Amino acid sequence: MEQEITLFLCGDVMTGRGIDQIMNHPSNPILYESYVKNAKEYVSMAERTNGYFEKPVDYEYIWGDALNSMKEADIRIINLETSITQSNTNADKGINYRMHPENIPCLTVAKIDCCVLANNHVLDWGQEGLLETLNTLKEAGIDYCGVGLNIDQAKAPCILRRRGNGRVLVFSLGLNSSGIPHSWKATKSKPGVNLLDSLSIETVKNIGREIAQYKQPYDVVVASIHWGSNWGYAIPDAHRDFAHSLIELAEVNIVHGHSSHHPLGIEIYKNKPIIYGCGDFINDYEGIRGHESYKANLGFMYFVTIDTANGHLVSLRLVPTEIKKLQIGYANKKNRHWLHQISNREGEQFGTKILWKDKRTLELTWN
Repeated sequence: MEQEITLFLCGDVMTGRGIDQIMNHPSNPILYESYVKNAKEYVSMAERTNGYFEKPVDYEYIWGDALNSMKEADIRIINLETSITQSNTNADKGINYRMHPENIPCLTVAKIDCCVLANNHVLDWGQEGLLETLNTLKEAGIDYCGVGLNIDQAKAPCILRRRGNGRVLVFSLGLNSSGIPHSWKATKSKPGVNLLDSLSIETVKNIGREIAQYKQPYDVVVASIHWGSNWGYAIPDAHRDFAHSLIELAEVNIVHGHSSHHPLGIEIYKNKPIIYGCGDFINDYEGIRGHESYKANLGFMYFVTIDTANGHLVSLRLVPTEIKKLQIGYANKKNRHWLHQISNREGEQFGTKILWKDKRTLELTWN
């Protein structure tokens, strides 16, 4: 029996706005932001920063070097932070992401198994946009979780099967602290997001009861949480307590956190990994001023290997990446060094450290 399974995890995948504009079927570029009013400007800023590139690009382009690395995983899970729609009914909020439905091959080419959607951009183009997003993913054969036509659907997990015994159950959860409006919460009669009311023990117990409905022997359970602010390294005590409780009381094997635009510290608790914030994986932030010290163009691919017999972490490998010309590439030496230093600084509070396994790969160690 195959007793180990490797999951690919990453942070925010923003295939809307500037990324959408460089593909074969760009959406209407009109934006309703205070920063710029046309999505093409994000492409221009990227070119002014790192140089011109030919457009439209093929669907493999945006993934760059990541495509080959991602093949190493049994299951690939992303936080898709965009609406996939032609709707023009934008939500009344600062930033609205959308990707044209005909650009869906940019996800299928990367063999994405699951898109977690309980985030603050999935309803950027209203309920019409949400329904088109779900239909587009379904037609493409990509599983999703965290949203639905009602609260029961929004709470339901992605159930991902693999060769051999065991499955991966992915539960997508959102918090208001990440910018998800309360009005987006799914109800018994309204489509929307699986938005948590609190991080209380009662919330954990409710999640545990939901997990218990689905979990079978050898299953690996992922709690994928969109929480916290975009900037800053501090981990709120409430987040840490909640993550610990999910592992202790709800039988979660991996806590997959996102929303922060840069990687946060990693903790191993009772032999289970807690990635508090993965950082952005794909964005169109090249050339945007403000928060430069966080280097939002840099991130990681996370490869988490779990022993399905006991649900414990076997290894956690990190591959440093950088975005250049709206494409993911392996980070250069200087940026690899920066990510290494920052990650060890932030992991020190949790007793974790990352060490070089080879030129492009780091591996987590823990006490």
